[in-house]
Amino acid sequence: MSLLFKHLRIHQVFGANTDVGKTILTTALVRASAASGVPVHYLKPVSTGRMEDADDMHIERFAGAQNKMIQSACLYRFGEPVSPHLAAKLAGTESHRQLEVPSDADFLTTVSSHIRQSAASSAQNSHMYVETAGGVHSPTLSGTTQADCYRPLFLPTVLVGDANLGGISSTISAYESLLLRGYIVDLILLFRDEYYRNAEYLDPYFAERGIRLLSLERPHSRLANPRDERVEMERYYSRLVPEQKQGGIFDALGHLGSCHEKRIAELDSMPQRALNTLWWPFVQHGLVVSKADVNVIDSASHDFFSVYNGHKTNPHPETSSSMSSVPSASSSSLLEPQLDGSASWWTQALGHAKSALTLAAARAAGRYGHVMYPQAVHAPALQLAERLIHSGPGHGWASRVFFSDDGSTGMEVALKMALRAFAVRHGIVGAARKQLGVLGLRGSYHGDTIGAMDACEEGVYTCEWHQARGYWLDAPTIGNRKGRIDISLLPAIAEDAGYDHVEVGSLHEAYDVRSRLSTPLAAVYRRFVERTLKKLKENGGPTLGALVLEPLVMGAGGMIFVDPLFQRVLVDIVRGSSPLREGEWSGLPVVFDEVFVGLYRLGVRSASSILGAYPDISVHAKILTGGLVPLAATLASDSIFSTFLSENKTDALLHGHSYTAYPVGCEVANETLAIVEELAASSAWDDARMRWGAPIGEGERQTAVWSFWDPAFVSRIAALNCVSEVMALGTVLAVHIRDEAAGYQSHSAHKMLEPLNLRTDDALPSSAPGGAPFGFHYRTLGNVAYFMLSLNTPSDVVRAVEERILVTLQATDTV
Repeated sequence: MSLLFKHLRIHQVFGANTDVGKTILTTALVRASAASGVPVHYLKPVSTGRMEDADDMHIERFAGAQNKMIQSACLYRFGEPVSPHLAAKLAGTESHRQLEVPSDADFLTTVSSHIRQSAASSAQNSHMYVETAGGVHSPTLSGTTQADCYRPLFLPTVLVGDANLGGISSTISAYESLLLRGYIVDLILLFRDEYYRNAEYLDPYFAERGIRLLSLERPHSRLANPRDERVEMERYYSRLVPEQKQGGIFDALGHLGSCHEKRIAELDSMPQRALNTLWWPFVQHGLVVSKADVNVIDSASHDFFSVYNGHKTNPHPETSSSMSSVPSASSSSLLEPQLDGSASWWTQALGHAKSALTLAAARAAGRYGHVMYPQAVHAPALQLAERLIHSGPGHGWASRVFFSDDGSTGMEVALKMALRAFAVRHGIVGAARKQLGVLGLRGSYHGDTIGAMDACEEGVYTCEWHQARGYWLDAPTIGNRKGRIDISLLPAIAEDAGYDHVEVGSLHEAYDVRSRLSTPLAAVYRRFVERTLKKLKENGGPTLGALVLEPLVMGAGGMIFVDPLFQRVLVDIVRGSSPLREGEWSGLPVVFDEVFVGLYRLGVRSASSILGAYPDISVHAKILTGGLVPLAATLASDSIFSTFLSENKTDALLHGHSYTAYPVGCEVANETLAIVEELAASSAWDDARMRWGAPIGEGERQTAVWSFWDPAFVSRIAALNCVSEVMALGTVLAVHIRDEAAGYQSHSAHKMLEPLNLRTDDALPSSAPGGAPFGFHYRTLGNVAYFMLSLNTPSDVVRAVEERILVTLQATDTV
């Protein structure tokens, strides 16, 4: 991940194109730093071409009088003067053996390790320049473009512009490519050209964007005689980097130094400024007592944040030197990777800063911005709606898609649809409509807007205006308890059943709902639900207008894994008799809140495939846009939609949001879903399925339960004395810490897992991008700790996370 040192100022040098003078201007920077008495580290990660023409050789050749202040290095060297990916391929062909080209992860680890070694070897303030190859999008060894490959390191950038014909366009294009990937561009350098005069145009262009541009003397045309060329080149550098230490290149040094200092000062000031101005969600500010309690996220990439630790002191002085929450020496980076253990509140699908999603957002923003949507259409919204209905979670039942802002507002749309449909069907009018309630499960949560809150029981998430509108059933839960897949029955059900738990042979048997529908337990569930609903009606309970469920897992309520058989029985009962006509909903409209569980969060596209029952309305968000922008989609059957059809406008669904069908969100969602569906059929997912014994046939992929978490790891966690139960499905791992005072107010999970906050300073590279030791950012729900992966988290990251969790829990385990 990103590296930032107080004493080592690093800049990565990109070129707007090949042959723009990147090495010459980097040499000038290196020489000027050394002439200023500052030790310099120069790194050329990849070099192609003849050794005598290599950039690191050029640096050494023209280092100047202070050449002993300079250390240069090249990590990968190839003889052919072609693009790095092709040079690596040709090298393998010429040697008559298959050259093992390093992956992007291995490549970044090598680069990052060299930078950290350079920092450790510097006893005083130093400069470092990392020079890329070719242009911004020239490929690395793997074929990934440099702009994408180097992005996890997030090094401040110097862009060498193009002074040639067409250079205005190539320079701006290169800058925008870096900008779209979040790079910090501190400076643009380019040669002065008296004919094309690109600098005259580019200087004010970049000044408007707050970026400094400096133009420097162009060197002579290359001379044929090597000796003459070297002499003339030395004269050029002597003019560019004069002994008086004045001129443009020294202005560049001063500017880069100022940018470095400002960045550190900004990061260092952010905790106190945050404490002074922010009101965080789900945070008791009375417990946030110091700046060290504030997590400063400088950037993010893949499954990791890059967090600033320069404002912290070690809160555990007794901790050994192998465990540290902050840099322990001046040579340590002020930034360190931190696992995003909650997938940023369950939104991340493909990791942070996925360039394909960023480009999709830019594509739509550039084409539309935001446009009015009522009685209008634009391609991203239409394509997304068709995808969701025909090949997404609405396949087989949905006919319409209503777009809104986020999961909570999407649920409010669903409630309006369902309750209106029920009211129209049963002729409920006037004030009686306001008394309609919903049927749900205790512990459910559908969002923080007031309407969504009213569809839940009163609890820690509700507010003064909350009015619980409905009835909520106690639900049986499923969990791995000491290696047994166990269904726990709450007292009301257990009394009728004559037992309080049922052991199921395996996870697959537990989620084989169709086979379990004929079991005695299904009959127990039916009697319980029917009896409860009958008593509710006899006792004058609210008129129920819809069934609202979080299928399979109730997330915010405490990662409650509900027995899927119970939910299926409940759906069947509320639907009652056959529909009036084919395709009509019957009994109560059924709403599935799949904001959390949908779109492969649990390993399947939709919970419908597990339950064996379609909803009438479903809501999707979070993974929908890969965590990049807010967007929600409420899907509805045609029979629900037809409820709102008439020639009277007031019969329409008069609901909307300013950013309904936001083109940027729709375009990002289309890109996300296309990538996710490719992942769902990938060998990496099939490998995980096979570890769980899940079938991998085309249709079975959508009905079998499995997890990215290793089953052996889950079994080891379940066996610990400090763990009461554990469950893993898809990306989700939920660990229930044994605690007599279990509940949302409990701090047991947070306290037990505190060592995860500490990074491990192992000798071997970690699985984080760049290989640096990493800490954890995780969330707890009382005595429940949960961890969540992206849909493309590399297996080595998953295994490393598993090991850290296991070691942490084992260290606090009691007999």
